[in-house]
Amino acid sequence: MAKKAVLFDLDDTLLWDDRSVKEAFEATCQAAAAKTGLDVHALEESVRHEARELYQSYETFAFTKMIGINPFEGLWADFKEGEQEEFRKLQQLAPSYRKEAWTRGLKALGIDNEQLGAELAEQFPAERRKRPYIYEETFRILDKLKGTYKLLLLTNGSPDLQREKLAGVPQLVPYFDHIIISGEFGQGKPAAPIFLHALERLGIDPEDGIMVGDKLTTDILGANTIGMTSVWVNRHGMTRTDEIIPSHEISHLEELLPLLV
Repeated sequence: MAKKAVLFDLDDTLLWDDRSVKEAFEATCQAAAAKTGLDVHALEESVRHEARELYQSYETFAFTKMIGINPFEGLWADFKEGEQEEFRKLQQLAPSYRKEAWTRGLKALGIDNEQLGAELAEQFPAERRKRPYIYEETFRILDKLKGTYKLLLLTNGSPDLQREKLAGVPQLVPYFDHIIISGEFGQGKPAAPIFLHALERLGIDPEDGIMVGDKLTTDILGANTIGMTSVWVNRHGMTRTDEIIPSHEISHLEELLPLLV
């Protein structure tokens, strides 16, 4: 049965977020290395570790997990939007979280320098904002779909951060009939209600849509839960278990086209 609508995830499906974050870490850690002599990659791993540990220690962790906001987004998000009170808590926590993550990352490698930690905590968001990368095939596939299918962007995350990511690539938004951000809806993927809400906005039944995303545990599981065709974008040749089985697996977005008819 021919599909009527295509639902896309944003991060690491259309936007190359992993590359943006990786390069922001490298640039920030290189600045630190120039002052301390630390190994760039060792510092990145140390800060990533400390950021995860800190992030999980906050009372907001369950909420961020439910909405789908990861620790490294917390290192540059402002959390100025979103109706839930947890966003106000995150807004208050963010500056100290950033500073603490970098300070602890340095300290774990023998550099006890709170001032440097504070400087790096400010540099990382600036470096990330300079790098709004998009996959080379993103616009090609959207050009082929636009006008033939309804298009909806279904993304987990903080409302202001996801909108900032989209603002970094302004050509992207006009392709979509609807954009749904988990932080605005109040639940994130893979919860069935956000997928059902997306179908309602599109005016279609589950069998009329197809969900395209890079994460088995959110995009694919959620689509499977409501009986919608799921397409796993596996660009890096990851091995999956049989716990979550996508309807289709592709390594490049243009492999999507034959699956729509």
